[in-house]
Amino acid sequence: MDKRGTKQIAKNSKAFHDYFVEERYEAGVVLSGTEVKSIRQGGVNLKDSWCQVKGGELWLYGVHISPYEKGNIFNKDPRRNRKLLMHKREIFKLQMAAQKDGLALVPLSLYFKDSRVKVEIGVCKGKKLYDKRASAAERDSKRAIDRAMKDRGRY
Repeated sequence: MDKRGTKQIAKNSKAFHDYFVEERYEAGVVLSGTEVKSIRQGGVNLKDSWCQVKGGELWLYGVHISPYEKGNIFNKDPRRNRKLLMHKREIFKLQMAAQKDGLALVPLSLYFKDSRVKVEIGVCKGKKLYDKRASAAERDSKRAIDRAMKDRGRY
């Protein structure tokens, strides 16, 4: 993800806990005006969301975008399915990857890129329980090492 002109809106932390991310892709999202205004206010949740290829198109499921307070009749259903915009060959690659055993298409983050809403999609492989424990232990040991290095730096 290029950091120039980008502002992160939401991150799917649960995806990094439950999956190994093998590849990352960027896609545009088809949204209405009130949904964009709600996203600008931070009213979006990526938890329990996923992507799927249907009829040669990529769709985003399970993303909750809160209704915009001042949107009245123009508000859409908060959990509606949203179309993602990518090149045909990239969608075909994602479809082939999703058909492999144990791989899933998971939205990792939602961000603005030069005033357009983009979603980062990961081709992910599910973690087993022992993998989750190993990554938690690794994270804890890294944190302990960082603390020790910080304490040594003071003296």
